[in-house]
Amino acid sequence: MTAPPSGPGRPEPTGPVLFLLLLVLLGLIAVAWDAGYQTTPAGPGLPQAAAEPAGPPGPPAPAEPPVVEEPAAPAAPAEPAEKAGAEPVTTLPGGRTRVFEGRRFLVAHYGTAGTGALGVLGERPPERAAAAVRRTARAFRRPGRPVQPVFELIVTVADSQPGPDGDYSHDIERADVRRYIAAARRHGVLLLLDLQPGRSDFLTVAKRWEWALRDPYVGLALDPEWRMPSGQVPGRVVGRVHAREVNKTSAWLAGLVRRERLPEKLFVLHQFRTSMLPDIERIKNRPGLASVQHVDGFGNRREKRATYTAVAKPRQFTMGFKLFYDEDVNRMGPADVHAIRPRVRFVSFQ
Repeated sequence: MTAPPSGPGRPEPTGPVLFLLLLVLLGLIAVAWDAGYQTTPAGPGLPQAAAEPAGPPGPPAPAEPPVVEEPAAPAAPAEPAEKAGAEPVTTLPGGRTRVFEGRRFLVAHYGTAGTGALGVLGERPPERAAAAVRRTARAFRRPGRPVQPVFELIVTVADSQPGPDGDYSHDIERADVRRYIAAARRHGVLLLLDLQPGRSDFLTVAKRWEWALRDPYVGLALDPEWRMPSGQVPGRVVGRVHAREVNKTSAWLAGLVRRERLPEKLFVLHQFRTSMLPDIERIKNRPGLASVQHVDGFGNRREKRATYTAVAKPRQFTMGFKLFYDEDVNRMGPADVHAIRPRVRFVSFQ
């Protein structure tokens, strides 16, 4: 069989094929145009293509997350100065706030201004007295037990005569006390105001020295030997004081520490007979005070140890001990004092 002849009556098949290809191409162009239109941001009068619901768009993520600082907590209101536990605004020598901090051992020279009759402290003016007590203190230094020198200055002195106010005592000049305060501050020495009130009471006398006790270096010592019962004269009998009077005085002093935001104050009670503090177990320890029972009394070593054993209350107080340059027989040295039990933390020389 032979192929049919070609001619004008029978068209070639390429025309329809080209037409179909053109339609496909136009369709692809339309799809691409439509996709590009939908990704174009909407402008005024142009609706944006609908999308699936989503949350609000966030900011573009940075390459590294930013560092966000926590807001500072609001400052707590300042506590009133009277509130117990308020931080002191002044300090003791060396920047401390507690008297026996760092296992310190206290060494004092005792006496009054301008005379050596009542003790070694008054034998020299304050500047030289500072150098002397520092020398004495160095001998008591031990590893891990630094020393703190102290002036124990009798500021109210008992008298054998009633005096203008009839209380059988007198105050030394304020100017003298100021000189000791100034020397104490210059040389890192604590100052202990010692009271011998005669027929007056300790609180009344202590309040006369409030101006000095406002200084952070200044503490208070009460000597019951010179607190006279009614009708008695200093030097003729050994005095006494009851816990009620001591507690009133210590409460007032602790209140001064709180109000003035002072560091801890040295608070000393002298004793060498049980009758001097007949109800000692009722004496209170106060926050803000370093309470010391200071055992006095001169004699030989055996007698002094017997006195100490008879009156010491180490569970109630930090313990102190006195040495006498002239009256003690075979006076104890630093090693002997450190060997005393219960342990002594404060020694004074008269």
